[in-house]
Amino acid sequence: MSLLATSGLARSFGGIRAVAGVSLALERGEIRAIIGPNGAGKTTFVSMISGRVQPSAGTLSFDGEDITALKSWERVLRGIVYTFQITSVYRNLTCFDNVALAVQRRLSKDRALWRQPDQSAIADGTRAALRRVGLLSRADELAGELSYGHQRLLEVAMGLALQPKLLILDEPTQGLSGQEIADFCTLVKEIARDATVLLIEHNMDVVMELAHRITVMNNGTLLAEGSPDEIMANADVQRAYLGT
Repeated sequence: MSLLATSGLARSFGGIRAVAGVSLALERGEIRAIIGPNGAGKTTFVSMISGRVQPSAGTLSFDGEDITALKSWERVLRGIVYTFQITSVYRNLTCFDNVALAVQRRLSKDRALWRQPDQSAIADGTRAALRRVGLLSRADELAGELSYGHQRLLEVAMGLALQPKLLILDEPTQGLSGQEIADFCTLVKEIARDATVLLIEHNMDVVMELAHRITVMNNGTLLAEGSPDEIMANADVQRAYLGT
């Protein structure tokens, strides 16, 4: 059974069709990349998976459960975590406190309201998440004072702190330096040992290094799917996105 499956997923905004009947299946432990030109519907599609946007038509199942009607926070509790294309960190809090909020949310999930998570467990989980993305040395810095690239990494740390089954990354390498991109690729491969990763990415070097399979969208529809080699050789993809 696939971890995630969409069937005929569609979304229109007024008279504009953003996504038109996309069906996709993600396997457990897979790294899947979604690529396509600007306006192809990629972010709207993954926003429907995360619950930030409700579909106009179609269904979604996750881990064997129909989640089409679930709110975004209910999907987080089931293991779907989405890091945004535009950073959504708490700029006036430290890096440590940003991640600690996510750890506290995870540890509180199955507790009675009057029982608070152990503070040492929160601290340990926070440091572990910051260490994984290379930000432990910046734990006491305000998030708003970080570079844009480091804010993106902080958001990934917040996502990892929730211990997701599915981690959705929207343009994760935007703003990162060459070495930071290389480190990020190493991190994603490590994450995929115990989670499924779905990423929207324009950097084709990153896509080719990371993706087990690639989904190509164009004009709100699924143009092609396949291995990196198959996608690079696909004439329709070359015309629509990669260039000949």
